[in-house]
Amino acid sequence: MPYRHAHYYVGLVLLVILAGFWASYWSPIATVPTAFHFHAVSAVAWLTLLIVQSVSIHRRANALHKQLGLASLALFPFLILGLVMIMDVAAQRFAARESPFVLHNSPSFGIGTAIAIAAYLTLFYQALKTRRNVRLHAGYMLATPLILFESPFSRVIGEFLPWMNVIGSPDIHAVQDTIVISDAMAFAFAVALYAMNRRHGAPWLVAAGFIAVQALVMWFAPFVPQLGDAFGLYARLPLTVTAPAGMAAGILAGWLGWRAGAVAPRTRDVAAAASAPG
Repeated sequence: MPYRHAHYYVGLVLLVILAGFWASYWSPIATVPTAFHFHAVSAVAWLTLLIVQSVSIHRRANALHKQLGLASLALFPFLILGLVMIMDVAAQRFAARESPFVLHNSPSFGIGTAIAIAAYLTLFYQALKTRRNVRLHAGYMLATPLILFESPFSRVIGEFLPWMNVIGSPDIHAVQDTIVISDAMAFAFAVALYAMNRRHGAPWLVAAGFIAVQALVMWFAPFVPQLGDAFGLYARLPLTVTAPAGMAAGILAGWLGWRAGAVAPRTRDVAAAASAPG
């Protein structure tokens, strides 16, 4: 099976989440907004599912792997919902004009989250569509943690590894530097995996494309007033509208991907006839 050590890679992303969000989430966990809890639980659950899926298939526990695959159809919409809820928090803080930092950076955070949502929807759809091709299916599923990597590791840089910020923007924009550097690392990782197996490297190329777009848009967004205006319009949408839309998008991606990856009845009949004795 491909990606034999993938569970270690996903586990590393979990550790980065623990370290990166220690100051802003894990330490003050009792006082943070509900949206943060929902996002944290859904993201950690998703990574845990990937770890167990990877271990189960390599230990030939195929039945468990298939059951977890079905479970992913139920979990994925909540992963998207968590991202929508985080996006709403950024939008409301921007609308309230909480601080110069919020006014400068919130549109970038919101738009970056929207790009992450698009990446997740694409990767999960493709993972289900290609589930009968083991290498492609595994690649698309394992590419999803790369989309998660930027947010916590940018905080790791800011909290523990400030020397990694070689861009050196003014303080109000420095967080965007750490985001670009984190995305650059994820991009390099994805491109390296693509180069190692181009025949089945499409998942990593797709992930790299989303990561590159996210890095560029997030860094330049504060300098494009029209993006701030657009995010201000988004802030007017109530969560009662955006949350169901996010859930619906997650459900639709799973349903369409599952249907696209199903073997057509006629194909199954032909295969059965070809293998029949006599």
